[in-house]
Amino acid sequence: MTRLHLVIGPGRVEDFLQIFRTGVGVAVRVGCSLQDLLCGQFQLDESYVDRRITTIFLDGKPVDAVGSARIREGSTLALSAAMPGLAGAILRRGGALAPLRGNIMREDGERNEAPERDGVITVKLFNLLAPELAPGFLRRGVLLPAAEAEAFLRRRPPAFWDGCREILLDGRRVEAALLKGGCWAPPGESVDLSVALREA
Repeated sequence: MTRLHLVIGPGRVEDFLQIFRTGVGVAVRVGCSLQDLLCGQFQLDESYVDRRITTIFLDGKPVDAVGSARIREGSTLALSAAMPGLAGAILRRGGALAPLRGNIMREDGERNEAPERDGVITVKLFNLLAPELAPGFLRRGVLLPAAEAEAFLRRRPPAFWDGCREILLDGRRVEAALLKGGCWAPPGESVDLSVALREA
């Protein structure tokens, strides 16, 4: 696995939001409840989870009870703040219209418990949650296929590289030109991308 660490200036986190819409890999302990993942491993405040994360999809199905849904190896977790319209009202956790989607809800309960172990899941962030939560995920590190990471960085505008203060590739300082050119990660491998924000 290739490890890439970027130190960027203020205002550049927005450049990374697009990768969260398609999904990033996150190393976690699987086999736990969604509640334990969000509040324990991701260290989100319980009130934030209850009030701000109004729509949760786990493996393509909406979740109401975060304490019952279980995280498995390879799970895909999509988080969103309130969405507009009827669809948003139906998909909202605990909303008045939530019973309309009862047949597609993801509620595992105690039936599918498995021992906790290290694993990787895919996390997607949408609308207002992306700029709020992406910095935390970038600090801890996200996993991208090498080809996707290289393509993403090749498309960055000059302003992005102007705001990039330091680049460490597998612990060695490198110049931006290397990342702009591509072919810096072995094909087929993953890139562990972490980003630190430097205010000044």
